[in-house]
Amino acid sequence: VQLQASGGGLVQAGGSLRLSCEVSGRVEIPYGMGWFRQCPGKEREFVATISRSGTGTIYKESVKGRFAISRDNAKNMLYLQMNSLKPEDTAVYTCAARKSYSGSYSQFEYDYWGQGTLVTVSS
Repeated sequence: VQLQASGGGLVQAGGSLRLSCEVSGRVEIPYGMGWFRQCPGKEREFVATISRSGTGTIYKESVKGRFAISRDNAKNMLYLQMNSLKPEDTAVYTCAARKSYSGSYSQFEYDYWGQGTLVTVSS
């Protein structure tokens, strides 16, 4: 399975961005998916996760109400809509997949990782 993230860029505080992650390869296997980020000088952290069906989602507390994770299984795509962005959201965002119907907030439960896409929020 290969994951390709895109959509990062430079945005002013209060602005919005939509990240995309294309899944290719053995897409017939059910995958729970997630977004993680690594802020400058910090460890990678969980942002959001979604179940295979799309009905189950979990968010990092600090992004609740601002970010929305979604997926389109017909197109093998994962998304992260980010609104009301803050400078502290600046990070490299990475998508990940795990061989399960459910998502997970633990990075150690993921089997596949994409490359990151940089999001920079200016104040």
